[in-house]
Amino acid sequence: MLFLARMDVTFPESLTDEQVTEFQAREKAYSGQLQRSGKMVGLWRIVGEYANHSLFEVDSNDELHQILSGFPMYAYMKIKVTALAKHPNSLG
Repeated sequence: MLFLARMDVTFPESLTDEQVTEFQAREKAYSGQLQRSGKMVGLWRIVGEYANHSLFEVDSNDELHQILSGFPMYAYMKIKVTALAKHPNSLG
């Protein structure tokens, strides 16, 4: 199953710069592991925003939920998920 997720991050002002830096390091490690495993098959930054589009290939809705809720920044994310299906005109 293929899913596109838009993730917008908003940190509360109460977090220190050091805490944000720690979240960013943990997030990088987690997303790197997902990419190496083949579960996250694409990752794009959205220009001008603290947000991204991520493409996931997973076996179920439950697996995707588990992956998304495992992101270190999950508590500070707004996530919109779109299920994708192959377009009949796609050459790829």
